Amino acid sequence: MYTPVYRHLDERECEAVLRKQHVGRLAFVANNKVDIEPIHYAYRNHWIFGRTSEGTKVRALEHRPWVAFEVDEVESAFEWRSVVVHGSIHFLPSDGSPIEREEFARAVEELRSFAPDILTPHDPAPHRTLVFGLYIDNMTGRAAEQAHAHK
Repeated sequence: MYTPVYRHLDERECEAVLRKQHVGRLAFVANNKVDIEPIHYAYRNHWIFGRTSEGTKVRALEHRPWVAFEVDEVESAFEWRSVVVHGSIHFLPSDGSPIEREEFARAVEELRSFAPDILTPHDPAPHRTLVFGLYIDNMTGRAAEQAHAHK
């Protein structure tokens, strides 16, 4: 018989989950309510890079850039890992200042590490042209694991 054991993930374990996965949920405030949307992303050095298209979410994030972001790895009901980060969104224009252009290029390189056609003529989601970086202020993680019950 197995009993679930819950524990906190350390920073190294949280980063491993963020590096391995490429779909997470972005939570933000829009129109005086909290909204949450799934996004594709890449993680590197306390930054989450993603992209989106113009719309309500972008307008909301331009005024309130503070967000939460969650990623899960689920193997079963009692075997999972979950990471939650809090931070701020920074849109990275391709035609901005030299530093913005450099960060845009870095973000695109990271995104192409799992989807090579991003922002090319073969892009699977060509309407998602706005690239952003989410700087992680803090990160926490939890896990459930199955342990043998003692009789």
